[in-house]
Amino acid sequence: MVHVYNCHPFASQQIVQVEQAPRLVCCGGGALFVVASGRCKVEAYNLERQGCPLICRFATMGTVKSISYSKIGDYLVTIEEKNNATYLQAYTNWRNQAEEKARVGVRLLGHLLGGASVRSGVQMEIIEIPLSEHPVAVACCPVTGDLLVGCENSLVLFTLKRQSPVRLNLSVTSTLLLKVALCGGYVAVQADLEVLVLKLETHSESKYCHGGLLERIICNLCVCLCSFVCAEDHLEDQADFLFIPKHQELLGDRAKDCDIPVSIEKTGLEDKRQYTLSYVLFRRFTPEFFHGCSVEETQLHSLQLYPFFTSHQSASVDEPACLFCFFSLPAIGYLYSLKGGVELLSTYEYPEKILEAVLTDHLLHVITRSALQCFTVRCAAVAARIVDPYIDTTMKACPPSSLEVCALRMQLFIGLRSICVCGCHVVLLSTADTDTPEETERSTQRRGL
Repeated sequence: MVHVYNCHPFASQQIVQVEQAPRLVCCGGGALFVVASGRCKVEAYNLERQGCPLICRFATMGTVKSISYSKIGDYLVTIEEKNNATYLQAYTNWRNQAEEKARVGVRLLGHLLGGASVRSGVQMEIIEIPLSEHPVAVACCPVTGDLLVGCENSLVLFTLKRQSPVRLNLSVTSTLLLKVALCGGYVAVQADLEVLVLKLETHSESKYCHGGLLERIICNLCVCLCSFVCAEDHLEDQADFLFIPKHQELLGDRAKDCDIPVSIEKTGLEDKRQYTLSYVLFRRFTPEFFHGCSVEETQLHSLQLYPFFTSHQSASVDEPACLFCFFSLPAIGYLYSLKGGVELLSTYEYPEKILEAVLTDHLLHVITRSALQCFTVRCAAVAARIVDPYIDTTMKACPPSSLEVCALRMQLFIGLRSICVCGCHVVLLSTADTDTPEETERSTQRRGL
């Protein structure tokens, strides 16, 4: 059986001309957002028009360290640094900055501005989100538009469809969170070598009431992650020994047997709904030091919760037909199906060390330092069998979700750094450096998207 195809899945390629060397990029809502190196400014480009013309640019409150976009609500969230302090900001109505002369309002989360405000849609607003800890990572839910903030030892969830303020504390300690993901009530947390997926459910007959962006606050979910792997307590008298945690994979109800106790603590800010938290998936990896791998080469990355909608679903349906969880090591990636039973769907073995991976409906895109490669995914097959369990007939058939994945053509690029996907567009950030001294001054001009 042939597994590698010399097939190019892209129809065209174009370079986005930016004024300064880009450092961070993200995309969504038909726009590409670029943060230049050392600049407190965001530039937005139109991905849906030929040449990707500039939509607008606006200044930020500090130096942007991380940026994310939410299609629901059309807002940007940034982690910024200013005067050696870290802040979390949300930017709404940013499209009104096309003329770069529109008014800008700054306010604290939960406090409305008088006069012209976000409701009138005539000015951009910068919403400051106060936190008791430094934010490390953020994630926006593609289904509800909720915002999940990962701090050093906690998670804070801001939900946009609940009128009453709610605060849920989940006690967890010990390790720094590296990446978080949120989708339709599922919360995923990633550390160096561990991934934990939880499901937060509410039990009430009351209906959600839609409100303005970050106005109807908001379920504040503080998760103090209680011991991802905390070996310090066991090593006080054994400093000369190296303890490596054993590999674990716990699916479904078995995931509660992991050594990360999580509980909901009452804070007095709960509404009438009853909240329950269940374990969905836990996986811990053991560093393969004996295979010549360094610690950096064994760290997890590219955590993603991905919803899959079918053509049978109406546009107003919030709950996806399927939900998938993807995460990757530098040499191998894992795709799990979460709804209807947790199952390892596919395993991806890469030909060389990868830097980042992004999952889409039909392809998995991965990048190395010098190449982009695409792999097939079986999400559509899972969704088709959920919609029609008897799809295999003499008139039609569907490939099994357990079918082995295939690698498509590897496309060479120079100096790849990151990747993101918006619709049918794959955006690559690359940096081309030259070693010759006479080209050093011109190296900044040779960097681009």
